[in-house]
Amino acid sequence: MLLVANRGEVAVRVLRAAADLGIRTVAVYAEDDASSLHVTLADRAVALRGPTPYLDVDQLLDAAEGCVAVHPGWGFLSENAAFARACSDRGLTFVGPSADVLELLGDKRRARELAASLGIPVLDAPPGTFPVMVKAVSGGGGKGMRAVFEPAELDGAVAACRAEALAAFGNDDVYFERLMPSARHVEVQLVDTSVIGDRDCSVQLRHQKLVEIAPAPLLDPVLRKALHSAAVSIASAVGFTGVGTVEFLVSGDSFAFLEVNPRLQVEHTVTEMVSGVDLVRTQLLLAWGGDVDFTPHDRGAAVQVRVNQTSGGVLGAFALPSGPGVRVDTHGYVGYRVGTRYDGLLAKLVVHGEDLDVALNRARRALGEFRIEGVPTNLEFLRGLLARDVVGATTDFVVEEPVTGMRAPLAGTVVEVSADAVVLEAMKMQHVVRVSGEVLVSVGDTVSEGQVLASGVGESTEDVAEIDPSFVRPDLDEVLARHDFSRPEAEAKRHARGGRTARENIADLCSEFVEYGGLAIAAQRQRRSLPDLIERTPADGLVAGVGVVNGSRVVAMSYDYAVLAGTQGMRNHQKKDRLFALAQQENLPVVLFAEGGGGRPGDTDHSMVSGLDCGSFHAFAQLSGQVPLIGVVAGRCFAGNAVLLGTCDVIIAVEGANIGMGGPAMIEGGGLGVFRPEEIGPLDVQVPNGVVDVVVESEEEAVAVAKKYLSYFQGTTAEWACDDQRLLRHAVPENRLRAYDVRAVIDTLADTGSVLELRAGFGKAVVTALVRVEGRPIAIIANDPMVNGGAIDADAADKCARFLQLADAFDLPVVSLTDTPGFMVGPDAERTATVRHLTRMVVTGANLTVPFGLVVLRKAYGLGAQAMAGGSLKVPRFAISWPTGEFGPMGLEGAIKLGFRKELDAIEDPDERKTRYDQMVAMAYEHGKALNVASVFEIDDVIDPADTRRWIATALAPSTSRPQGKKRPFIDTW
Repeated sequence: MLLVANRGEVAVRVLRAAADLGIRTVAVYAEDDASSLHVTLADRAVALRGPTPYLDVDQLLDAAEGCVAVHPGWGFLSENAAFARACSDRGLTFVGPSADVLELLGDKRRARELAASLGIPVLDAPPGTFPVMVKAVSGGGGKGMRAVFEPAELDGAVAACRAEALAAFGNDDVYFERLMPSARHVEVQLVDTSVIGDRDCSVQLRHQKLVEIAPAPLLDPVLRKALHSAAVSIASAVGFTGVGTVEFLVSGDSFAFLEVNPRLQVEHTVTEMVSGVDLVRTQLLLAWGGDVDFTPHDRGAAVQVRVNQTSGGVLGAFALPSGPGVRVDTHGYVGYRVGTRYDGLLAKLVVHGEDLDVALNRARRALGEFRIEGVPTNLEFLRGLLARDVVGATTDFVVEEPVTGMRAPLAGTVVEVSADAVVLEAMKMQHVVRVSGEVLVSVGDTVSEGQVLASGVGESTEDVAEIDPSFVRPDLDEVLARHDFSRPEAEAKRHARGGRTARENIADLCSEFVEYGGLAIAAQRQRRSLPDLIERTPADGLVAGVGVVNGSRVVAMSYDYAVLAGTQGMRNHQKKDRLFALAQQENLPVVLFAEGGGGRPGDTDHSMVSGLDCGSFHAFAQLSGQVPLIGVVAGRCFAGNAVLLGTCDVIIAVEGANIGMGGPAMIEGGGLGVFRPEEIGPLDVQVPNGVVDVVVESEEEAVAVAKKYLSYFQGTTAEWACDDQRLLRHAVPENRLRAYDVRAVIDTLADTGSVLELRAGFGKAVVTALVRVEGRPIAIIANDPMVNGGAIDADAADKCARFLQLADAFDLPVVSLTDTPGFMVGPDAERTATVRHLTRMVVTGANLTVPFGLVVLRKAYGLGAQAMAGGSLKVPRFAISWPTGEFGPMGLEGAIKLGFRKELDAIEDPDERKTRYDQMVAMAYEHGKALNVASVFEIDDVIDPADTRRWIATALAPSTSRPQGKKRPFIDTW
């Protein structure tokens, strides 16, 4: 079964060819196109909805249910690579070239670059070149084209081309070509990489072809051969399959490439008449995998003339010419209501003769036999045109259709007529057009752009009224009033508790902000009045939109605790879904102020039962690992709000916050006791257990930290400063048993003021911090010798593993500052599942894709040191040590006691045993000293600590640009 994804004459042509082959068919039609002939010729017809139905890929693919192939016709989606891929994804054969070929050739700029690379002449237009042709990158049919002769005309021409191309092809991209005046337009017809013939399409009106002649007359054989060769070269270079056309401009004995139309063209029929090849039948047989003979035969000459409607109406009479060598392809019939929404082609007259003179005479005779009533056409113009000598004409042969009178500036329906004005309605909007002379249209008439409205002289003009820019009309006044979100009483309560409003936090966070859904209200119209909802539930309790933070765009949203306790309602779920989709599509970080009480049971304006089909949690969780997610909480955050908060990469909490998966009501409802909100998840619980990353004293500080956190994912800063790096020479004590402050090391090593430590209150044996070095964001992991001597326990391993995932997901280089005796061991440690937790850190580190550097500050012992090195000293981009570094498979003291126990036990004198032990430790220390380890090249160097920044800045080369989408499936929330 075949879906014909088009309308009008081409749909009729394809449907008939399919029927001749015994292929069942499906047609599609827009609501205003239901009476078109193609609807009745298919085995099944499917209605399409919406403003651009023939460009709606999803609807078209749904209509293809039960089909094996899709024929796109011409125009619309015929050159759309995304449509071809979508067909393939659905298991449908796209009748045409592959999606990759369409993507290349359907983009006229890329096709021109290909031609130039093959040595084929092209029409380059360097900046400042005039005259120039503005052309749509996609599509064809003369749409989206304007000739520009003066610089002042350029902007208007570009705007007009963009609008026309967007409406016709769904793509408003344009490019420029040097205008070649007085040239002939010659096309070469291909099937696969074989030439079927050529044709002359030079007779055009406003870049729309009117008359086509095959083969192209008056063409030098050498030039014809060169055109054919150029066309085959392009087709061969891309592996072209199916039916297509390569177009050229010809001037004298030279030519230039124009474009490739990788599809069936309107004028294919004139080539069919002289070659004997049925091109549509050939397309279908190729798509069905059959054997096809498309060898062309020399069969005289043919002429095609396009009969176009010039306005709408109902066909009262529709008599078509006939006789030897005459063919008419049309979708018209008596009683057919012709609209003006689509292309104006009504019929194609195609005639054949043993030579061109016979073909032209037949064309003139056939034009005289047409009788069309009820719909104005260009027949008289065509008859006059063919009375002239069109053989060898150039593209400027027809400058304009000779029409007098005042024309319509746009297409539409006449809704009102007066002596000096015609009111046209288009797309539900009315346009007052001033005219003079006798008005030639009536109320109810459908007119096309350029159709004569009145007999006067001059240009018709639309009314332009003088305006006062400061005047606020009632409709705007109503809108402005609804956007006044001030609620003094609620704001005063918030301020009295030392807090800020949702809008104040957003305003502090974002230098610019546009709000989505600010006019939304709670879905409670069944139980509350509209004025009450507008007053008391602005934005449905969620201020959300797109803002600018540190110069880059983000999605910012804040639950409003002053509106229904910041609960999650129907409308604010919809807003979240909308903005989460934007974040996913445009890779925008999300900042969420999560204060609120979870789900809201009081919404009534819905038909849900369980409420479990809400997509917000799924959508937000899918953003994990794609964009930074920042959660900020002040006050109470329970249930669904806490789930969104916990999904974030970082949680910034204001002193006094409470975070819990269930609030008091849910806990009591579950029979688990009665608790005050302050007893549920206070920070003295949520900080040491690792839920909260950063604790701050106020919402103002929370916003500042959120900005700082975001900055690490927004690139390098140009200005920076740092402490005197010589201070690092004294950061680690000479006494190898003396503890020291590793945070002081980090502060000195990093750019001044650039350190942001995460989860400081959890897994304290490891410090995880975001810093900058020479302005560049860096992720640092560091053992803290003040906690467990730097030994890595289960919590520290978890903390480190998650931090490494964060760095890897967003391409932050990692620097490991190592000073560890190894993993924490012993019965108590094993009760914390260290085997799994510690190896989690090993697995994560071993699979990092970002640059990684190791700096050993002092101890590097055992598996803990290997974990800090990503699994091995040869994994990091560099592995260096400070002079205080010492290495070994386990701690020196423990290794001596374990390895030499019998020897030491054999010494009876305790003092002598102690002396021997100390000697062994000293010898082991000398053996494991950094200098000795470097001498066998187990590490890259032992450095002056003051040179550490230089190593980081030089050896950790920046990552390449981060690709769209995700590197990791998600960042573990723990």
